[in-house]
Amino acid sequence: MARVLTGIQSSGRPHLGNLLGAILPAIQLTENEKQESLLFIADLHSFTTIKDPEVRKENTKSIAAAWLACGLDTSKSIFYRQSKIPEVCELTWFLNCVTPYPMLANAHSFKDKADRLSDVNAGLFDYPVLMAADIILYDANIVPVGKDQRQHIEMTRDIAKTFNHQFGEVFVIPEARIDDEVMTIPGTDGQKMSKSYGNIIDVFLPEKQLKKNVMSILTDSTPMEEPKDPDVCNVYNIYKTVANDEQKIEMRNNYRGGNYGYGHAKTALFELILDKFKEERRMFNHFMENEPAIEQHLQEGEEKARAIAHKVLSRVKNTIGF
Repeated sequence: MARVLTGIQSSGRPHLGNLLGAILPAIQLTENEKQESLLFIADLHSFTTIKDPEVRKENTKSIAAAWLACGLDTSKSIFYRQSKIPEVCELTWFLNCVTPYPMLANAHSFKDKADRLSDVNAGLFDYPVLMAADIILYDANIVPVGKDQRQHIEMTRDIAKTFNHQFGEVFVIPEARIDDEVMTIPGTDGQKMSKSYGNIIDVFLPEKQLKKNVMSILTDSTPMEEPKDPDVCNVYNIYKTVANDEQKIEMRNNYRGGNYGYGHAKTALFELILDKFKEERRMFNHFMENEPAIEQHLQEGEEKARAIAHKVLSRVKNTIGF
């Protein structure tokens, strides 16, 4: 049986881009009875930037609540926190010792900040090795990722192959699964939606705050009465990621017909989000107010994950003489 693994950082509350680009597609994968799914919250990775323990705990809680609110069936998957599996840190050290410096220096996660080295900690530099450990610790065959993570999967494969070349067939070599149909979700400023850009739409906000969030989307100064091009409008480009075909056609006609302002479009987007994610919003609030329920799901998954991790790490240590 193939084993599929995917993770999401606990660097902030989950947003629309996380839901459409990662969480919902991953939940869909768990319905395939021919594969085993491991889904984890990458809270160790978030420590490279988030040092406040309460913020990190709250982020982790909200990410878990979002997965569960979106319908994750933990009886059909293994759902866990990265930090609760200490074997991943031990494996990271062993992998560090076969990973060449130039490979890490060439990683996008490092190069993006290489001109501000005072902002780069060793954890950020070593991020790809921990990511490799996240994957090969569980004998994962398939790793669904976005296009921007392709390099990290290639590095994982290179590290695992180097280890195998030196010590024998220790690790399963994972394959990236990049779904070209998974769209890049635009943010409120038109760039890719990202917490680091501060341009997210948090669908789980209370109604008034969510409306304020949607109304903050940047638009141009075209007068209300004039026709508008939906394809260059941030509001429409977010709207179409959530809307059905009929709704998209109606919105496009409204734009091109004139006498339709960006305020109208933002209100339509706000109402669509409320309708589309009504049940998810309700369940998110339920889980956020019921932390023991979240803990039960996570702890059950962590017990299963640790059993796999212990077996693989024991195989590694026996092979390399520890």
